[in-house]
Amino acid sequence: MAVSDTKLADAENPAATKFGDDSDVDFAGRANWLRAAVLGANDGLVSTASLMLGVSAVKHDLDRDGKRGGDEERALPSPIQAAVASALAFSVGALLPLLAAGFIVGYRLRVAVVVAVATMALAVFGYVGAVLGRAPVARSCARVVVGGLAAMGVTFGLMRLFRELAE
Repeated sequence: MAVSDTKLADAENPAATKFGDDSDVDFAGRANWLRAAVLGANDGLVSTASLMLGVSAVKHDLDRDGKRGGDEERALPSPIQAAVASALAFSVGALLPLLAAGFIVGYRLRVAVVVAVATMALAVFGYVGAVLGRAPVARSCARVVVGGLAAMGVTFGLMRLFRELAE
């Protein structure tokens, strides 16, 4: 079988993509994973840059106010520590839905499993954040779960809408 005759199955896009010369390649078939890669890179970039800028701004304020070297500064993480912690936490959070639903073929079951696992994980993250921040647990959990489900719902709805408009 020639390389140009090779077909790869795509669970999200049953119309298999063909590899060969550029005229045989269905670039639309690559859109799903390319979109995910771009959005993931964007999320990592914006989250980490925002975190580093926030920590740097607080340190700048301490310096401006003449409190540099005091207890306030020692209590802050460095921007690099914050970025590394954020990257590791992002990776752990990303693994949860992948491991839970990565091997499920059925579309509806996969969506249900991802939503269920994400909801449970969001509740745990809200609980941990509340305990660490000494905040009300129920309110923190509710805020994190509702915010996460809203973000997933908006993303899901927009992607369905764009798919309908493209057809």
